Amino acid sequence: MAKLTIIHTIQELQALLDRNKRQGQTVGFVPTMGFLHEGHLSLVEHARKQNDVVVMSIFVNPAQFGPGEDFDAYPRDAERDAGLATEAGVDILFMPTPEEMYPQEGGIRILPGSQAAELCGASRPGHFDGVLKVVLKLFNIVDPDHSYFGMKDAQQLAIIETFVRDFNLRTTIVRVPTVREQDGLAKSSRNVHLSEDERKEAPAIQQALQKGARLVAEGLPIDEIEQQVSDYIVANSSGSIDYVSLLAYPALTKAIDNTSEVIIACAVKFEKTRLIDNIIISTKG
Repeated sequence: MAKLTIIHTIQELQALLDRNKRQGQTVGFVPTMGFLHEGHLSLVEHARKQNDVVVMSIFVNPAQFGPGEDFDAYPRDAERDAGLATEAGVDILFMPTPEEMYPQEGGIRILPGSQAAELCGASRPGHFDGVLKVVLKLFNIVDPDHSYFGMKDAQQLAIIETFVRDFNLRTTIVRVPTVREQDGLAKSSRNVHLSEDERKEAPAIQQALQKGARLVAEGLPIDEIEQQVSDYIVANSSGSIDYVSLLAYPALTKAIDNTSEVIIACAVKFEKTRLIDNIIISTKG
């Protein structure tokens, strides 16, 4: 495909992709909530290298926002996103409305397991129910060979990998490293809500996680590592700690003795936004 095709309905998208698949073309899928940044475009770059057709979805999913969360305030700019998607090499941009995605509600729920009780899930009950709901719908609509997710949302990635494995979904999940600003802050659509002072402080989050990685290598106890990471963030920013957790990855359990990877993940609340970040550390040297 030479130019971007924008589609708003499920029926039209599936009809187009059916033609691609009959021609033997592979499909790479990049699901997003829009307001694209370099992190999203990195996902497209990986998908472009590995597939014949690249599909991106832009859908701010109401099912994963809880009461008082920032659904209405979530940044949206469809025209800008379409331009960036075109430049990045997206072939098909799927931009459905909530009414298109959720025309009827039968009350059937998908409940994530114990992974969802940790990290962001601990303070956002029902959030990952909504994530799995829309992910399953998108996987069924697009039927991609490969689906691309960033490591910044490491809990979401772990849950989706488990979901795909346990329910024999056909797509292969591809992990893509977090894209960062030069000062280490993870790229995020929510960064636009930081004040000037908060933006200067925000790199302390990644600095704290790097310190935690060094403490893991030194063999310090889990509680002490978590406390030192928290103390660093508090001392170097005005943000308040939602959580700092050291867990096995991707199981997201406190039992880290027999795992090859661990994650230190945190969420920090500033005045108008909540930032998440993580670092994944190999325990095998």
